[in-house]
Amino acid sequence: MRDTVYFLVFDGFADWQAALALCEIRRPGDWRVQTVGFSRTPVTSMGGLTVQPELALAQLDLQCAALLIVPGGHLWQRGEGAAAAAAIRELHAAGAPVAAIDSGVLALARAGLLDDCRHTGNWPGQIASQVPGYAGAGQYDSEVLAVSDGGTITASHLGSVEFAREVIHTLDLYSPSDREHWYRLFKHAQLPPWCVGETLAAA
Repeated sequence: MRDTVYFLVFDGFADWQAALALCEIRRPGDWRVQTVGFSRTPVTSMGGLTVQPELALAQLDLQCAALLIVPGGHLWQRGEGAAAAAAIRELHAAGAPVAAIDSGVLALARAGLLDDCRHTGNWPGQIASQVPGYAGAGQYDSEVLAVSDGGTITASHLGSVEFAREVIHTLDLYSPSDREHWYRLFKHAQLPPWCVGETLAAA
């Protein structure tokens, strides 16, 4: 049963980029969220939070994986994290979607997952400049902040709300109309109808 969302953590991971997505994943109570690291050694996020990974990459359960989320961090820009690229490739081949934001997109490119699907990132040319062998430039979409295609979700560092929206859609959280209301709330501060009613009643 695919009921587990894995979140990759490592020294210097950007802790805020997937925060909205993780909160919405946990809200219904149907999904288990587990942190996974290159090892089980505690790591420190970019914001200074110490996180103890629950699992190492070698312990990923491919049959239980509903999604793997890869945040940004300088690790990817240094060309490190080969073990993550291998795990991402294996997990995706087993049928689980993978989601990356900011420089985490480089890990998906190194896993070879972006050559044949629509994707985005921080800016045109970044992936090609840092990932030898990347052949997906023709599939790069610079007009969106996040996009889902071919079992991958990719997002710009400026698109954390759009990233969360794609994750919510991929996991089929909420109804289509509720997902749209959610996006308008967090992106444009437009209250959904049920909140407008509560606001008027409290006035």
